[in-house]
Amino acid sequence: MCSLTCTNIQILEEHVDLHLEEQNFSEGGNMRDLELAQQLQTEEDERQRSEEEKREREEFKKLQRQYGLDNSGGFKQQFLKNMEREVDRGRMQPFEYHKRKADMMESLASGIDDGRTKTSGVIEALCKYYQSENKDVRRVWLSAGVDHFHSSLGDRGWGCGYRNFQMLLSSLLQNSFYNDCLRDTTLIPSIPKIQSMIEDAWREGFDPHGASHFNNRLHGSKAWIGACEIYSLLTSLRIKCQIIDFHKPTGPMGTHPRLFEWILHYYSADNEGGAKVVCTSKPPIYLQHQGHSRTVVGIEEKKNKSLCLLLFDPGCSSQQMQKLLKQNSDGSGLRLLQKFVGNLKEKQYQIVAVDGVLSLEEKAARCRASQVLTSEKIP
Repeated sequence: MCSLTCTNIQILEEHVDLHLEEQNFSEGGNMRDLELAQQLQTEEDERQRSEEEKREREEFKKLQRQYGLDNSGGFKQQFLKNMEREVDRGRMQPFEYHKRKADMMESLASGIDDGRTKTSGVIEALCKYYQSENKDVRRVWLSAGVDHFHSSLGDRGWGCGYRNFQMLLSSLLQNSFYNDCLRDTTLIPSIPKIQSMIEDAWREGFDPHGASHFNNRLHGSKAWIGACEIYSLLTSLRIKCQIIDFHKPTGPMGTHPRLFEWILHYYSADNEGGAKVVCTSKPPIYLQHQGHSRTVVGIEEKKNKSLCLLLFDPGCSSQQMQKLLKQNSDGSGLRLLQKFVGNLKEKQYQIVAVDGVLSLEEKAARCRASQVLTSEKIP
């Protein structure tokens, strides 16, 4: 145990006992240290797990708020809240508040959009402008007439998908080819009505997977919608359409030239004449990317062969769109609509393109197919 030499047996025994007590104390201390370390590690693991669960709950709530699934109300509640804020800030008089509230309640009761955010005649104005413009445009193809709709106090921040559907529908309603399948939808529906129409499509059996994402409920929420919901709604109305998925860039610097080429073919396939300005009978195209959607109303081909999309954006106000009706000779207002290949650099894009009407049998077949729906992907 040690090098100490003892003079008698009693001293030796006492000294040995001291060594044994010291050893037992040391081993007990080591055990206690190990138990304490394990306890501290367990507490740290529990703390980290608790913090991770808290972060996940907060992230989930953030996503719910972002996508309008947090049960905070829908169009009506947001409209009233934003009008009250305008009155508090002195930007709206109380009598105007009560008038607009009454108009909004009437619109909700009828299911018809009040038209306050609508701008008509832009396509016709563009057609006239391009007839005389001859700087750098070789040819231009334009959709059939389309009304522009922008976001209002009730849907600002989440309503772009619904507004783009209103734009697309406004064009279809002007085309007698779609009269039969739209005989029950002769006026532009309000956003809450569009939500109910999508729910009706889900109840018919369209896109059960997508419906489950929204818990089968849109009405009364601020839920964002995308290409799949637009496809389901149009198909339920017997409007033939397809989703095309541009799932990755096909050009340098993250660009999507294939998207532009597809849209050019869509407009030019049945319009191969030599006219510089081609006012087609084609409906506009719903264009979706992460976080936003817009409506394609035409495409330019420049003299250098580059392509430029013409887009209606629900984020543009009526005041901005009205400028296009008074198009000046230099075409500066047109920049509001123009998007070149280098302007569209999102990772993915989806489009919904209309191409005729469906028979009842075709509609039923597409309903069945939508239960395992996959969009066509452009390689």
